[in-house]
Formats: sequence, C-alpha cells, structure tokens
Amino acid sequence: MRNIFKHGLLASAAGVLVTTIAVAAPPHGSHGAGVPEPIVTPLMTKALPDFPGKEALMITVDYPPGAADPIHRHDAHAFVYVLEGSIVMQVEGEKEVTLTPGQTYYEGPNDLHTVGRNASKTKPAKFVVVLIKEQGAPALIPVQ
Repeated sequence: MRNIFKHGLLASAAGVLVTTIAVAAPPHGSHGAGVPEPIVTPLMTKALPDFPGKEALMITVDYPPGAADPIHRHDAHAFVYVLEGSIVMQVEGEKEVTLTPGQTYYEGPNDLHTVGRNASKTKPAKFVVVLIKEQGAPALIPVQ
C-alpha cells in the first residue's frame, strides 16, 4: 500500500465507504427484528486505470452469531473469501451454499443476493470481499 497512509487516501476512501454503506444500507433492524447486523470494515479502495471508470473495493464483513443480511445486490463483481466461522450464501436461481474458512464465493453484477448469514447462532464468522464496481457507486443496494 505505497504511501497510502502518508497521503491519507485510505482514510478518505474509508470515510466515503462508510458514508456510502450508511446511506445505501437499510435502517437498523429492517431485515428482521432481533437479527444482529453484519459489521462492515473498509480496507481499501483503488481506482483501476486499465479499466476506466472502475474501482476495486476491499472490505471485511463480521457476522456476529445469528447475523444476517437483507436481500440486496452489489452491481459489481464480488469475490468472497471466508476467514473464520461458517457462512451461508445464495443468489437468486442458485442453491444455498455453506462456506467455511478458505472457501470462496462469487456474485456477479446482475445477481440478487437472497441469502447471506452466519451459519451459527453461537459463533462469529468473518470474510473478506473484493468488489469490482463503478467508481463512486454504492457497495450495497438494498432490495425492497
């Protein structure tokens, strides 16, 4: 991350991401009363000069025990890598899959993410997501 901290780029990108997620995400608790919310931590955003108008966004997602996502889309290529715990993922038209550490998952720009949750009600789960998306576009778009 060449001088990214020195120039404040990571802090700036993180601020934009947090603002984007806060604006794009549904209100707290809107996907089920009592369901814990995922914790999203931005790691980096990087313009992709070889692909004009595109950027890579890397985040971690922590699922507390029992946490789940609302139905959403990313309008991006999303590459998931599970770090700890066990997560359940599904996109519309596909089967639900349970992933464990070291396993990967992919969502395309046109996929509707219908299931995203911690497989455990007692243990946390954590994964990394790399999104390839339009520059400045929100990371998550809730679907009502």
